[in-house]
Amino acid sequence: MLELGGNGADQPAGDLVSDGSEATFMADVIEGSREIPVIVDFWAPWCGPCKTLGPALEAEVQAAGGKVRMVKINIDENQQIAAQMRIQSIPAVYAFSDGQPVDGFMGNQSPAQVKEFVAKIAALAGNDGLTEALQAADEMLAEGAAVDAAQTFAAILGEDPANAPAYAGLVRAHLALDESEKAKSLLGSVPADMTDAPEIVAIRAQIELAEAAATSAPAAELRATVDREPDNHQARFDLATAMAATGDTAGAIDELLELFRRDREWNDAAAKDQLFTIFDASKPEDPAVLAGRRRLSSMIFA
Repeated sequence: MLELGGNGADQPAGDLVSDGSEATFMADVIEGSREIPVIVDFWAPWCGPCKTLGPALEAEVQAAGGKVRMVKINIDENQQIAAQMRIQSIPAVYAFSDGQPVDGFMGNQSPAQVKEFVAKIAALAGNDGLTEALQAADEMLAEGAAVDAAQTFAAILGEDPANAPAYAGLVRAHLALDESEKAKSLLGSVPADMTDAPEIVAIRAQIELAEAAATSAPAAELRATVDREPDNHQARFDLATAMAATGDTAGAIDELLELFRRDREWNDAAAKDQLFTIFDASKPEDPAVLAGRRRLSSMIFA
């Protein structure tokens, strides 16, 4: 894996890429990252994979247009800082933001992985960057990259601990990783000033629906029961909960509205309460939610 030769990037590529040392590490990386994120590439002249990774990182840093900087550290010439960072193999890459390490990896990466990593770190630059990072993390989660999403949400919280969307996103990421206890623990320790944030209310409602659905009969069985016994309110309620937990928001709302029409006071107005839980768990602009709210209001005030 290792071979003789240079790292393929002997000259700094402009102000965004520079060679660092133990003497300049504090200024270039720790203090520098308080202005914009800094990616540190630990390399050595004898490291074969470094010859590929280094230039790829530099190219993506340049393409980021000033939202991130890169500092190259030759571990042969800077053994003390390498030891402090516990560099055990190279290439090793760490990203710093606001004076703290926020992400990193060891070993060579594909061009796509390098591009994604630099974009994720560059997105941490400033408030606009946090918005971009949130969008990137949401996309990762939607694409099934829950680990990367969790790391990005955590990095955003490191920059902005009061960022409710990032906090809720971290909870969602742990749910996607089947780490329900960790997710619920995070939700249970949400800071007081975030408790009523829409994103926190939404994820709390989603967990509530999922847990309720997990203890009910299968949706197909509940549907058969409701079709056979239209006045079986519990079966209809459970069917709606199961539908909501699996993403059929419109269907769940229809069933609960029908239950509310049949007996609005059943089980202490459970149908209305569950409708509000579904509304909370969904995006406010969801057409099914908007229509459901209108229909519920018309029924309440009819």
